[in-house]
Amino acid sequence: MNDQSAQPPVDPTQSSSGVPQCYRHPGRETYIRCQRCDRPICPECMRDAAVGFQCPSCVSEGAKQTRSGLTPFGGRRSSNPQTTTIGLIAVNVAVWVAVVATGGASSWLAEKLMLTPVGRCISGEQGLWFPNATDSALCSQVPGATWHPGLSDGALWQVLTHGFTHVDIWHIALNALGLWILGPPIEQVLGRWRFLAVYLLSTLAAGATVFAFADEQSSTLGASGGVFGLMGALLLISWRVGGDMRGLLMLLALNAFITLTVPGISWQGHLGGFVGGALATAAIVLAPKGKKRSSWQWLGLGVLTLLVAVAFAARGLALA
Repeated sequence: MNDQSAQPPVDPTQSSSGVPQCYRHPGRETYIRCQRCDRPICPECMRDAAVGFQCPSCVSEGAKQTRSGLTPFGGRRSSNPQTTTIGLIAVNVAVWVAVVATGGASSWLAEKLMLTPVGRCISGEQGLWFPNATDSALCSQVPGATWHPGLSDGALWQVLTHGFTHVDIWHIALNALGLWILGPPIEQVLGRWRFLAVYLLSTLAAGATVFAFADEQSSTLGASGGVFGLMGALLLISWRVGGDMRGLLMLLALNAFITLTVPGISWQGHLGGFVGGALATAAIVLAPKGKKRSSWQWLGLGVLTLLVAVAFAARGLALA
């Protein structure tokens, strides 16, 4: 019997030069791959997806799987994935208008809504702060001064309101832009309620990190904790679906550089928001598939909320 060497199988998606070629149009060289099946696709076959591009076959298959009205991770599909983001931006703008109308940088409303670990005695008319008046009784003895409670002595609403409060127009503009860019694609993948849960948990986690590590006399405000949480969410989603994360990692690196080098930016809020958003999204995208998937997701989000509450309580007891 004559020995014959076996010929290697021919890969229809590989050209003779070694460059990948579109699996639907042989001969068209391309370096773009479908984020779902990983097969090479040419520009004609590229279909926009929440993360990257998909081929027509995967888009068709995805449509069949989601005819029940559910997202890939079990949430109810939003008819308009921009609605929640628009609502969040509207709340931020409304609070900003109220802050500007009540005095801007010296607004009593901003003082009540921003996260301050301990209370402060402030003279609204003169813009003076009296650090030696450490409680409401001492503050009442200062002519014209008003006691503004902090989170540790009763202003519990600050755990959330700090994330919707702005003073400077550039601050709210940047955060609104970040929300507008990141919010809709994440809601499209997770569904409205899961997206909202991720955003609010990011804001709470940012507040807990500020409360734990920022200066006791500092004040922190702004939606950037929630925006950084959405960056963490998008990173987890991209990793889960095998998307290209290079652009997002570069954006994170740039924002981390700005956070650490520009004075007046709360690194605690940005770090806490990012970690909170990533963990909340992990509870959603890593939940096991099946009939109890939704239960596992909300259980994970509930446990994370409990941990954030414990962090707030522990720091509050330490400052009491």
